[in-house]
Amino acid sequence: MDALQLGSNGPQVTRLQKKLQKAGFNPGDTDGDFGPATQAAILAYQKSEGLLADGVAGPRTLESLGLTKDDSLPSVVANVTSRIVSEMFPMTPVDNIDANLPAVLDAMEAADLGDKSMILMALATIRAETESFRPISEGLSKFNTSPGGHPFDLYDNRKDLGNQGAPDGEQFRGRGFVQLTGRNNYARCGALIGLGDQLTKKPELANDPKIAAEILAAFLKDKERQIKEALLEDDLKTARKLVNGGSNGLDRFADAYQRGDSLLT
Repeated sequence: MDALQLGSNGPQVTRLQKKLQKAGFNPGDTDGDFGPATQAAILAYQKSEGLLADGVAGPRTLESLGLTKDDSLPSVVANVTSRIVSEMFPMTPVDNIDANLPAVLDAMEAADLGDKSMILMALATIRAETESFRPISEGLSKFNTSPGGHPFDLYDNRKDLGNQGAPDGEQFRGRGFVQLTGRNNYARCGALIGLGDQLTKKPELANDPKIAAEILAAFLKDKERQIKEALLEDDLKTARKLVNGGSNGLDRFADAYQRGDSLLT
């Protein structure tokens, strides 16, 4: 069943309106025309059920109302080509995109994140974190290493990262497409992608392209609802912060997202 939204009409809209009415959310006349009253009823229903409140009766809303058994979102993965991604990454060698894009797309689809907004989110995140489109390790900077200190000493005792003193700072420095950082994040993501404690025992695995892609997808899946709420408001700064924790790389992130939004159908 296709998504229903403002301007849709026909028998499917009538069934939707009747389901909303039965659920206690009055759409007005059950006339088969998806107008403002039906949209308002959808928004109220979505908020009540903890669904993304976008006013569109997409797969997840339709499934919740019992109008479909398939709540998977339409995937754009088949439309994502190296040519499109290279336009989102104007400074990046195409060979790097060719080599690593398949792993990213496979991981996103496996996590049921193949819809346009989340694919753009993944690619824009890579642009912000590692513009080379390769999983990389974090370099030294004033933010992670003190003057005269050993590498990554400013991370060693970061309780918020779960680090327990040297050599945790260097051991669990940023890696991968999403720059996974800190003992806690390595442990959590290892569990999420089925590696158990292997990531904490061998943190360098986070730079394996397949694993790096799965970590990226896991990070985005964990924040999917909040990210989509931010994107509904065209709030790229908040969407970026939900993954990065700040606004580092926001200019590259926004540029990639906006380029991709105009290119990807």
